[in-house]
Amino acid sequence: MRQMPAHHPPSGTSDVPHRVRAAEVCAAISLATDLGTGQPLEHGLRTAILAVRIGELHGLATRDLVDAYYVALLHSFGCTSDGHEAQQLYGDDIDPRAAFALLDTANVAEIAAFLQGHVGADRTAPERAAMVEYALHNGMTIAHQTFAMHCEVAQRFAGWLGLSPGTVAALEHVFERWDGNGFPGVAAGGALPLPARILHVARDISVFLTASGPEAARAILTARSGAAYDPVITALALEHFDALIEALDDTRAWAQTLEAEPAPHLWFAGDEIDAAFTAIATFADLKSPWFRTHSTGVADLAEAAAWRLALPSPDVTRLRHAALAHDLGRVGVTNAIWEKPGPLSFSERERSRLHAHFTERAFAQSETLASIGVLAGSHHERLDGSGYHRGRRSVDLPVEARILAAADHYYSLCEARPYRPACAPEDAAARLHEEVSAGRLDPDAVTAVLAAAGHREEPRPRDLPAGLTARELQVVRALVLGLTNEEIAVRLRISAKTVGHHVQHIYQKAGVRSRAAATVWAFEHALVTPL
Repeated sequence: MRQMPAHHPPSGTSDVPHRVRAAEVCAAISLATDLGTGQPLEHGLRTAILAVRIGELHGLATRDLVDAYYVALLHSFGCTSDGHEAQQLYGDDIDPRAAFALLDTANVAEIAAFLQGHVGADRTAPERAAMVEYALHNGMTIAHQTFAMHCEVAQRFAGWLGLSPGTVAALEHVFERWDGNGFPGVAAGGALPLPARILHVARDISVFLTASGPEAARAILTARSGAAYDPVITALALEHFDALIEALDDTRAWAQTLEAEPAPHLWFAGDEIDAAFTAIATFADLKSPWFRTHSTGVADLAEAAAWRLALPSPDVTRLRHAALAHDLGRVGVTNAIWEKPGPLSFSERERSRLHAHFTERAFAQSETLASIGVLAGSHHERLDGSGYHRGRRSVDLPVEARILAAADHYYSLCEARPYRPACAPEDAAARLHEEVSAGRLDPDAVTAVLAAAGHREEPRPRDLPAGLTARELQVVRALVLGLTNEEIAVRLRISAKTVGHHVQHIYQKAGVRSRAAATVWAFEHALVTPL
């Protein structure tokens, strides 16, 4: 097994967690769901703090307080489940969610105005008129189905994380109302679990604090008491409203959230940590049908490559977790960008690049998870500093980051995107070798990733004789098989004219004048592999 060069930075095995607080994982997820629902960062954290304080005022038993806490952190855990459909309907899947959060969902006029203002925003006037008319006639049915799906997905994720049956049950009622006019409309009044009733009040205090300020939030509670909210819980919140608000410290939101978790604290260890990160991967990849197997696929590939490079077991585990989480930040960028069928504008491209930053920041406040976030957020970095989001260079990129970059690039190339078909595996491999030749990807990492993906190990571009490139190597091997320029063009999916240029360059580099001599030269330099 070829070892990594000595100049590569150490991997940092000392910061691999053996156990992680469930609250830290769920708080990181809540930051991502804030981005995905158009809420300010720390809305979910603030909701959890308020939920516990209101629950304490209500005299909830510890079990119910724990459920209220985790329901508050994860109440938007289903927000990626219809990102594609929302983008098709509204032209965006984030801004409409933020606008919808302010509505009185029992007010037909408000719902109608929302639909007229958001449906078909990216369509022509005739298309939009037809879409709005359809939505006005079918909007409530669509809403019931959509929010039922959000809740079901959040419940599945909470069960996957091993949270309590009470937490899972309450997540079914995130969008319900005390008067029964909520979504999906399956329960009302005292039939709603207490943690869900507390969530409704705590969540809207947070939403309207941001949108309009404390007095507006107080007015909303007063106006909707007995309709959207349990009147008893609302009365408690109003009675202690000033104390609830004054106790919030936005500069310590993360710390306050961890302090608010009722004892005994929940912990993940061993396979539970891997399950939690796999849930994060699935949540992120639900964002669009184009990504459904991306994060788990990259994680499997990166892990296998790491073993091939003989990384220590803790480093392999750390890399796997970072790979599973690497695209969490996608949640914060609209599907109007991810699903655009043509080239991105400068503005769209810059916004898309934010996803790596968002991934890193979701974990940044956790001492336990911050290093995983840094590694996860480095998946678009390149050795020559041309990557993003930090533009780090080789000296700053540890072995795991190099592997993750190669695995992500290869797997992405093998997936279809709205603007291109999937590359054939051999073409994706050639593209990675070209990145190595350009000094952007690490040769050892690429070799390990391609081996993990099932490619035979080939001479690396830096080892090829006469300055031959990876693409020229492919052409040489095709020449050896006696293929014409046209046949080579079909095989490599390039033009025959381009093949002709490659052939001339090969002749010059090898010092030959014919295909037969080029074939002999290829055998002389062990460039021919068996079929």
